[in-house]
Amino acid sequence: MAVLQIQAAPFFASKNRAFWNLQLAGWGAAFLLRAVSALANQQPFDILALILVTTITGFSISLILSVIYRQLIHQQPLVTWGLTAVVLFFAVLLHASIDTWVQGVYYAATRDTTFAQRLIGLLYLPLTLLGGWSALYYAINFFLTVEQQADRLERLEAQATAAQLAMLRYQLNPHFLFNTLNSISTLVLLKQTEPANAMLTRLSGFLRHTLIAEPGSQVTLAQEIETLQLYLDIERMRFEERLRTRFEIEDAALPAQLPAMLLQPLVENAIKYAVSSQEEGAQIALTARVIGDRLRLTVEDTGPGADDSPRDPAAPPVPGRPVSTGVGLANIRNRLSQAYGDSHLFETKSEAGGGFTVLIEIPFTRADRAGEEAAPAVTDIGNAAGGSDNIVPLNPPQRTIGTTA
Repeated sequence: MAVLQIQAAPFFASKNRAFWNLQLAGWGAAFLLRAVSALANQQPFDILALILVTTITGFSISLILSVIYRQLIHQQPLVTWGLTAVVLFFAVLLHASIDTWVQGVYYAATRDTTFAQRLIGLLYLPLTLLGGWSALYYAINFFLTVEQQADRLERLEAQATAAQLAMLRYQLNPHFLFNTLNSISTLVLLKQTEPANAMLTRLSGFLRHTLIAEPGSQVTLAQEIETLQLYLDIERMRFEERLRTRFEIEDAALPAQLPAMLLQPLVENAIKYAVSSQEEGAQIALTARVIGDRLRLTVEDTGPGADDSPRDPAAPPVPGRPVSTGVGLANIRNRLSQAYGDSHLFETKSEAGGGFTVLIEIPFTRADRAGEEAAPAVTDIGNAAGGSDNIVPLNPPQRTIGTTA
């Protein structure tokens, strides 16, 4: 499953470029504000040179502060804030000292003040500028650090979800392979070479389809049914006329996307508990409809239904009743929860007179044009036995897929 790549905002895609943009814009705005204020107060035009020197001084000192803060930001909080206060104090003092000297040169002939008097009077401006600059530096860097940690956590969660989906899907294949290889082994022992070879061929085709899609990936309903038909072709060789199928699929549902290998374990569950447990076999019906913005899938069988009565795990199995491994339905429920969260519906229902139904509703999402163009090919997949069903048409018009053995 491809992990979503999360990138920083475009402005901070390059932290170095963003720093220089903010640096130039911030100190440029400070120069412009002081220049406009001075001219508005009818100061002489040559005072702009004094403001420019003061701005360049602040710009240069802030560059030194950025180098120091870059080292302090990764220290313990007490060390970071303590040393930042000390560094900021000396930076403000240096800035104010330079401003005091420059103003002493500029106003030497008009003002009679000492260096200390000018220094105390000029401390507020460097303290405001460099203090605000320091606050913004730490705020932006802490924000980017938190954002990076959130992105890393989201990637880890996505990878964990993909791993869990892979684990859930990989639980399906060994259960099916065990039964199929058992059947092939039996045919070989009975020297029925042709049926064994046919079953191996269909098994390889089924496994090829299941291995193409990555675990946790999405496929179209048409592709899922194609894979399901390959699986049913294998099972029909085991159960022959005891396995009867009935597919009712709307055309609009064929390009719908759903998790790969979602239907096969439901049909396998129906075969295990309905077909194999009855001498006369059973019919399995698959229905797919689009209802508004939802895709509704129903898998029904005419078996004896589920036994809801509590059973002691230590008690011996009931003769003639398959033993549940607890993988099938619980696996599907977990996969749907991982893929759709609370926006899905998964219900099971057992009729009093027999029969078991699984209802799934998931958000309807259409595949791309490639998936839509591949959909008609599904109609060519038929029953190996060559039978047919009498399908009651659904509304709107639909496509009938599959036949009764």
